[in-house]
Amino acid sequence: MELRHLRYFIIVAEERHITRAAERLNMQQPPLSQQIRALERELGFELFKRHPKGVDLTAGGLVFLDEARAILARVEQGSLKASRAAQGIEGTLVIGFTSSAAAHPLIPRIIRAYREQYPGVELSIKEGSAREVTEDTTEKRIDIGILRAPVSAPESLTFHRLLNEEMLLALPVGHPLLKGAEPKISMIDLKDERFILVRRPGAPGMYANLIKACQNAGFEPNIAFEVERMLTNVSLVAAGEGISVVPASMRDVHRESVVYCRIRDAQPRLLAPITLVQRAFNPSAPLQNFIGLARELAGVYRKA
Repeated sequence: MELRHLRYFIIVAEERHITRAAERLNMQQPPLSQQIRALERELGFELFKRHPKGVDLTAGGLVFLDEARAILARVEQGSLKASRAAQGIEGTLVIGFTSSAAAHPLIPRIIRAYREQYPGVELSIKEGSAREVTEDTTEKRIDIGILRAPVSAPESLTFHRLLNEEMLLALPVGHPLLKGAEPKISMIDLKDERFILVRRPGAPGMYANLIKACQNAGFEPNIAFEVERMLTNVSLVAAGEGISVVPASMRDVHRESVVYCRIRDAQPRLLAPITLVQRAFNPSAPLQNFIGLARELAGVYRKA
């Protein structure tokens, strides 16, 4: 039994005449009669009572008509739903991000635009460290991760760098280095400071670049604390426990207690990326739509 057989049957039942049904179906009457007979043989009972003026449904035909209509409706609904899923118009998308990445204004802009363009996609959002976001992506607990620098690069994952932003020195209010309206601070000025950093498993690239910049300036940094998240960095700076280096997009955090300023001569230049991470060869249409939109908006942001 094929779907077209059900359609033929429904049209004949509606027209109550095989010739008129054949005209409506743009086919000859004999083949249509043969198809209806074949359907009846397959079902094991007659669907119609034939008479000179046309056909009438039998008791079995009446019941089968309701079922045939329901089957075609379900097939049509399923086909539409599958088509929308294939286009990424419907479905689910689980996003994981780090708090420091989410602090960048681009990220809420991407999520807002995605919700507006794809309202049929159900979004779920999780927060974690860069290590947790990477592991969750690998283990298929999330579809796409948004983080700063990758903590690892397994072959099963693909990374998309959206942009780089400048990193700023975070100092507690009243710090001796904060002299003048626009303090000019060099790396060597930091040689006796207590650094608060995200521990290496959480932000290895940015951590390594800062260590290298200190070494290039002629000193080894005094690392007083290593924390899990960048927001904790800033909280400890606000408490006067030391200094830190954070992405520029975090410069409004604890603004009443923390002053953010540029470092004049860091080598290498201290940058904080925004990176997407996904499983390689993931054909999910909602995911691909998200990545395409993120790249598009990142391009607009970079040009602004």
